[in-house]
Amino acid sequence: MAASKPVEPQTGTGIPHWKLALAVGTPLLLGAGALYLWSRRSANKKDSERRTPDGKASPVPEKGNLDPERLQDMNPLERAQAAKNKGNKYFKAGKYEQAIQCYTEAISLCPSEKKNDLSTFYQNRAAAYEQQQSWKEVVQDCTKAVELNPRYVKALFRRAKAQEKLDNKKECLEDVTAVCILEGFQNQQSMLLADKVLKLLGKEKAKEKYKNREPLMPSPQFIKSYFSSFTDDIISQPLQKGEKADEDKDKEGEASVVKEKSGYLKAKQYMEEENYDKIISECTKEVEAKGKYMAEALLLRATFNLLIGNAASAKPDLDQVISMEESNVKLRANALIKRGSMYMQQQQAQLSTQDFNMAADIDPQNADVYHHRGQLKILLDLVEEAVLDFDECIRLRPDSALAQAQKCFALYRKAYTGSNPLQIKDAMKGFEDVIKKFPKCAEGYALYAQALTDQQQFGKADEMYDQCIQLEPDNATTYVHKGLLQLQWKQDLDKGLELISKAIEIDNKCDFAYETMGTIEVQRGNLDKAIDMFNKAINLAKSEMEMAHLYSLCDAAYAQTEVATKYGLRPPTL
Repeated sequence: MAASKPVEPQTGTGIPHWKLALAVGTPLLLGAGALYLWSRRSANKKDSERRTPDGKASPVPEKGNLDPERLQDMNPLERAQAAKNKGNKYFKAGKYEQAIQCYTEAISLCPSEKKNDLSTFYQNRAAAYEQQQSWKEVVQDCTKAVELNPRYVKALFRRAKAQEKLDNKKECLEDVTAVCILEGFQNQQSMLLADKVLKLLGKEKAKEKYKNREPLMPSPQFIKSYFSSFTDDIISQPLQKGEKADEDKDKEGEASVVKEKSGYLKAKQYMEEENYDKIISECTKEVEAKGKYMAEALLLRATFNLLIGNAASAKPDLDQVISMEESNVKLRANALIKRGSMYMQQQQAQLSTQDFNMAADIDPQNADVYHHRGQLKILLDLVEEAVLDFDECIRLRPDSALAQAQKCFALYRKAYTGSNPLQIKDAMKGFEDVIKKFPKCAEGYALYAQALTDQQQFGKADEMYDQCIQLEPDNATTYVHKGLLQLQWKQDLDKGLELISKAIEIDNKCDFAYETMGTIEVQRGNLDKAIDMFNKAINLAKSEMEMAHLYSLCDAAYAQTEVATKYGLRPPTL
């Protein structure tokens, strides 16, 4: 959402870039388990195949059915197989304790050189222990089975599930990663477990890291992009005549001097100079002095606390502005938009919706309310309601190119997900109308490029990204998207990486570029470099939720390095 995590210029509808499926050649990257989803084909294997004990019915009779003389004629492996067969019968009858006894006997009888048979007996006993929820014993027996047969999928997956029950997330992730690779990413149960554990690990690490992180000011490009998403925001307006002493300029080009001794006006001057690091302290002076611009100072301080990822400090200021009924209604509405966006980042959709609705109630002619609420509705998959909000924004601000472009994209996504060719055609024509009407709106070209990419009209999409770069040459995210297009369109890895590297050169705080680079390096098999890229993105994350996602990607890459070391297993690479 724009107000707590500014809309990056090329991320479309305001949906965070990690929410969008990112197609790079054949692999499909999706959600926190992105690094695992290497195939578009559905996973068809059933988990029930791994719940039962292993080993086909042996021609050797069950031990209990043998007469003593026949038993003496059997070799040790045949005796072990007979004990296993009897254990399988007990298992299917739900008599797990007796099954365990039989599998234990099979293990003791089996010759040590018969590794495959012995690994099966350990795995079968682990299956019985699993039914008794004896998780430590499951792990011990599966470990024995894997030591004897390192690529034993059933044992690895059963151990992964037991490790999850024991809250050993790292160990669980390594095992399920090995399973996913061995199964060619075709088993839904394995991938769902991987995704679940990655998300849990990511949340745990992000919670600790985010709490102790050093606030980091985003790049000037990012900040300017953020404020450009508002058209009715008092605090982002330039200093007015009378607030600055233009007549005091001694030299041509020298910065204007603020006439009043006001921390807030000084902060506004620093904004014009792009000296963003001093804004919070100047606003604090205004607040402590209870100056003329106290409400404005509170809102500006809260805004920059949101920009540096300090929501805990931003919220009290936003609360205070919202409660100041005597203050300018546009200030209060803007504070509600920003608090609502903050709540959405914290996955508190109900509180977010309440704030946007309140903003619409107190300032119904404020176009920003409908623009940003439209973005919220898209995040909540309420596309029709989003379109209504964009329509109201456009009614109030017919010159709002951004709202018109985002409305087009919302209509396109609805048509695309609904597989409606006529609606898709209408939406594509809508993009053409927007860029014709607003030829200087980079967002219009960018969103059109995303739709064209969906339609596999890669050449035209590339042209649209070129238009974006021409209009905004310092917009790093445009280069990232253009780089991804080269990978999907021409499988030109060198060109793609060159463009993403260019994005980092333009803005070394572009977390999207580092995340994308890391994802590509995983698919190239360069896991150490991928982990480095993800760690850089983590340090730049603007919300705890985004940081959790990045940790998930990093942990997935790290698990693959461990699996490669232990089992010599690697997924296919680009």
